[in-house]
Amino acid sequence: MFKSVYVGGAAAALVAAALTPATATATSPAVSSPTSSAASAALTPDGNITIGVVKANGSGCRPGSAAVAVSPDNTAFTVTYSEYLAQVGVGAKPTDFRKNCQLLLNVNVPQGFTYAVAQADYRGFASLARGAGGTQKASYYFQGMSDTDRRAHSFRGPLEGNWQVTDKTAVESLEYAPCGGKRDFNINTELLVDKGYSDTARSTSFMTMDSTDGSFNTVYHFSWKKCPPPRR
Repeated sequence: MFKSVYVGGAAAALVAAALTPATATATSPAVSSPTSSAASAALTPDGNITIGVVKANGSGCRPGSAAVAVSPDNTAFTVTYSEYLAQVGVGAKPTDFRKNCQLLLNVNVPQGFTYAVAQADYRGFASLARGAGGTQKASYYFQGMSDTDRRAHSFRGPLEGNWQVTDKTAVESLEYAPCGGKRDFNINTELLVDKGYSDTARSTSFMTMDSTDGSFNTVYHFSWKKCPPPRR
């Protein structure tokens, strides 16, 4: 569980208003810690991997508000958002209850390798009043291929603190990028906040994946595989 409660952009003021000495305890559902298989680690390429944001669409990620970085050991990449906040209640617009983001990424990997995403760790901050609820949804796929199962995680108020959820894909269900072809990688995420029976005239409930200092980011773990040699 993360101890930091700093978030950037639009969420910073809300977090500051929500936290008090009695409520500044991080709360999150139990999740599995990130792991990678020994087989995948042994196959991790040493070459340069680059990932670029081709397109960013959605109310949670205006162009320029999502950044991508590859880990130094080539086992994962992170996505950091700076404007990803869903909210209801005081100060919220009627459309603010739902925010989404569709990212199209250009992933370049060393020759002779292909990859799948075996695990995704999503993190953020939540301030949900009693009676309110929140939902995080996500899926990802290679362009022109089948979408993964859309995973959803629910949260119930009262909740004040960091949240983290982990989605894993069984080894036999991994979808690898086709060898010898170029397929961009699509990531679809969504945050929803439901007012439930909370008093929205006196309270604000929100969920965020918003971060400007890198403390809250989404981590996608690679599973690597060698491509067969080209036919001659």
